[in-house]
Amino acid sequence: MANNTCFDSEKYIKNQSALIRKRLKQFNNKLYMEFGGKLFDDLHASRVLPGFDKNVQIKLLESFKDECEVIFVISARDIESGKIRADNGITYDMEVLRLINKLRTNNLMVSAVVITLFNGQESALNFKSKLENMGERVYLHYYTKGYPTDIDTIVSENGYGKNPYIETSRPLIAVTAPGPGSGKLATCLSQLYHEYKRNKRAGYAKFEKFPVYNLPLSSPINVAYEAATADLGDKNVLDHYHFDAYRKLAVSYNRDIQAFPIVKRILDKIASREVYKSPTDMGINTIKDCIFDLKLAEKSAKQEIIRRYLKAKVDYKKTNTNKECAKRIKLLMDALNLSIYSRPCVKPAEETFNKTGLPAMSLELTSGDIIVGVQNEFLSAPASCILKTLNHLSKIDESFSMITDEDVKAIRFLKKNILSQDNDRLSVYDILTVLSVFKDEDINAKKAMRCLPLLKNSNAHSTHILQENNEETLKNLGILLTSSDRFSVGNLFDN
Repeated sequence: MANNTCFDSEKYIKNQSALIRKRLKQFNNKLYMEFGGKLFDDLHASRVLPGFDKNVQIKLLESFKDECEVIFVISARDIESGKIRADNGITYDMEVLRLINKLRTNNLMVSAVVITLFNGQESALNFKSKLENMGERVYLHYYTKGYPTDIDTIVSENGYGKNPYIETSRPLIAVTAPGPGSGKLATCLSQLYHEYKRNKRAGYAKFEKFPVYNLPLSSPINVAYEAATADLGDKNVLDHYHFDAYRKLAVSYNRDIQAFPIVKRILDKIASREVYKSPTDMGINTIKDCIFDLKLAEKSAKQEIIRRYLKAKVDYKKTNTNKECAKRIKLLMDALNLSIYSRPCVKPAEETFNKTGLPAMSLELTSGDIIVGVQNEFLSAPASCILKTLNHLSKIDESFSMITDEDVKAIRFLKKNILSQDNDRLSVYDILTVLSVFKDEDINAKKAMRCLPLLKNSNAHSTHILQENNEETLKNLGILLTSSDRFSVGNLFDN
């Protein structure tokens, strides 16, 4: 394993697969497994646990591809409201379409889409028609009568029985959604009701990642998960049901603990026996066993907590909403004795800004070297920082400019006079474009371009909120970016 990793993804796939197969046998080879979080591009896990493959869940499902099918769940309320994913700006209904395409590209079977909490919403019917015109099977599920207190009604023909049964043909049914609150659990329980009516002893399980049940409540790895869900108000808690049953400590989170009494009664009623004793029992989670450098994992998790805090402050500054999110994360930082300056790249950037009065960005390479760039008449602070970093990595004499005056003039003329942009300073994208054009002609540009992969997993901090194009380019380079919650002087996004 590389020195800068702490997690074994291959072992994780092997261990998770073994537990899934064990759970399949427990339920007569028919298991509805709820997948939370992201099937693709789980960047939180890859940041907290360096070495965690961001697409590990897909790779695991691919190992079951002949035994697995996927059901997508989306709430009619989310379709009606046009709910948008914060990470990619895509509405939930469009995210379902995107994920279906990606899964099929990976040779995985998508068998159905379920629209939950349907109450005649026209937008949901339009989405249903759109899917059906594409050849998808679509099912409407309704609000469950009697939920959550009247178990006899819930587990009856007037409850789950009102929902249509989704025909499935494979042992493992992965139930996923474009985001939280879509109705994955309700869909799984509805299916179990129908399976048992057909004399099939199917089961339910959750594919879990965070919190890690067998790490301490105070572990930075678990605290990082709480920071990631601070906008939802989630809290990690001890699973007292698990302790009562087994006299073993286990970590869960508040919503699972609160829902468990209801879920347990429903499961037991459907199966006519006790199925699980605790929320932890329902989960399939082998993360702890695949961490081979706990100190590095905890260090990475602490950095993620600080990043989440800085992001929450910027989000509040941009939108003036959810002020409590940053406050919650600050309390988590205080408990771990962390400050923003526990992030090594923050102080050099802030000191440079305080000294010059100009926006600055610092970048900490994986080697520990820190490079600082400052905004000038021609370059944004991120562009300046990246140029200096590439000079440093490619060992080019800093007196040599990889971007000539002619290049700068041409780009600035284009941005100001043709594209009518107020800010004509070169962005990171601009300088990379120039370098890529001349890499076959200029030896220094070629050296610089070869060093771009070395920027991956470096940490950077900007003293000011960045323009979207700079932010996106830096993230595409694999740089873990934060910024302070101040706008550039004279222009809200002039950096």
